[in-house]
Order: sequence, then C-alpha cells, then structure tokens
Amino acid sequence: MAQVNPILYLDPGHAFGLENRTNSFINQNFTLIDQYRLTEIDLAPFTCIVVHDFADQEHLYRNKAIIEDFLAEGKIVIFCGHLFKEWLPGCPIFTPRTIQSHTDYEVVNDRQHPIFAGVHPDDMTFNKGIAGFFARVTHSPVPYGADVLLTFPDKVPMTYIDHCSTNGTILCHAGRDLFGLRMQNRSTDRISAQLLQWIHDEYEQLQKGGNNL
Repeated sequence: MAQVNPILYLDPGHAFGLENRTNSFINQNFTLIDQYRLTEIDLAPFTCIVVHDFADQEHLYRNKAIIEDFLAEGKIVIFCGHLFKEWLPGCPIFTPRTIQSHTDYEVVNDRQHPIFAGVHPDDMTFNKGIAGFFARVTHSPVPYGADVLLTFPDKVPMTYIDHCSTNGTILCHAGRDLFGLRMQNRSTDRISAQLLQWIHDEYEQLQKGGNNL
C-alpha cells in the first residue's frame, strides 16, 4: 500500500480550487480528498485536517463528532473561513466587522509567530491594492487561553491557536485559505511553507505531551 501523506486536505470542490487537484505543492504535501469522504475514511494515518473556507459547514456540523474525536487523539485541525455552525470545538461563530475605512482591514502582526515570520503586514492587508481579502470578519471572543497571532488595528483577533479546548491543537483564521498564498512574488509566499513546517513541529510536540506556541 502506498504511504499516505499525513496532512489531510478536505477538497470542497469549488470552482476557485479545482487547480489544487493537480497542483504540485498540494499533491506533494497533502492527501487531498473530497470533503464528503470525511465520513468514510480511516483517519488513523493522519496528523492534521485542513478545512477550506468553502467547506460545507452543514455537513461538518452533522459530523462534528469526527472532528472532536480527531482532536481528542492529540492531533491538529486548521480552519480558514467564516464559522457559522458550531462544528469546531471552542471556536465562536464569526462576527462581521463594522467598516468605516479600508484601514479597518489592516493586519497587525505584533506576535511574530513562526507561521508569519518575515511576512510584511501590508502584503497580508492588500491584494492588488484592495484591502479585505486576507480577513474581513472575526471570531471573537477567542477561546480562553488561545494564542492570538494576528489582529485588526483595534486588537480584535483574526487568527489564533487554541491549545486549551481539546487535547489537540486548533489553528483558526477568519479569512481565506492560508495555503493558497503562494507564488504571488510577495512576502506572503512564505506563509504556506512556514505553516506546513509548523504542522510538523506542532504534531511532534503534541506527541511529546506538549505543544509549540
């Protein structure tokens, strides 16, 4: 039997993500499956599940016990998107922001976490001169004890890591898929590789009975 890649990526099948099925970065670093096969496959070989922002959250909510059990085993779930159903342990429903100016979308990177090391905040805030693509809502308040990585200017969190709600680790980003930030010739190109390395490091720490901040 061929060895499976231990990072499971749930493919939502949306039009903007079809190229993921043939993309070399995805195929080399993930096991890509249709999101509806989550209920069918054995998750034992996998250390992390990546849930895309176009995922069917109604389906995830109906099968939230699968996610809960996966995390209970000391594994990792990454969700990028706007949570509107309570399928992810500890994560609050998304809250739309009241926007007065494009500056309300600015990304503040005070934490300097390894996932975003060397990434300029303006490269996250603006895409082709437009603000708001990276994140435009918030999951607030974040779970107790969560480590906030990125915020808006008013310190409202957009990205956090939760080591407390389960035996595993949850990374939640209130925006588009962080693994999609590749080949843009900007500092955001660093995120996908650094996030990938963080998964491996984090899982290693979880197996030792701890976690990385």
